[in-house]
Amino acid sequence: MIANYGFNATLTARPGLGDRLVDLLLTGLDEGTPGASEYCVVYLVCRSASDPDVVHITEGWTSEEDHHRIFAGEAAQSIVSRIEGMLAKESAYTDYVPVRGKAAF
Repeated sequence: MIANYGFNATLTARPGLGDRLVDLLLTGLDEGTPGASEYCVVYLVCRSASDPDVVHITEGWTSEEDHHRIFAGEAAQSIVSRIEGMLAKESAYTDYVPVRGKAAF
């Protein structure tokens, strides 16, 4: 499948909560969650090299509609609601249209 829609988000956890935020975001790969969806073709969680409480997530989806539909579901909203309590400030999001690339893990 091809990613036709994506976004990058930078999340800043409250001091000392970076590990917990990463762990929570990685649950998004568990069966029945957004990252495990057949419509999610990229789900990458990264840490800042200079600040352990800054976390980046990159997602690629088959379409913007698929992303919004999956994120409206109970599993995604459960993760989102738990993330909100961990954040020190509002997250920065950038939507994009993937052109081409590679992801191999």
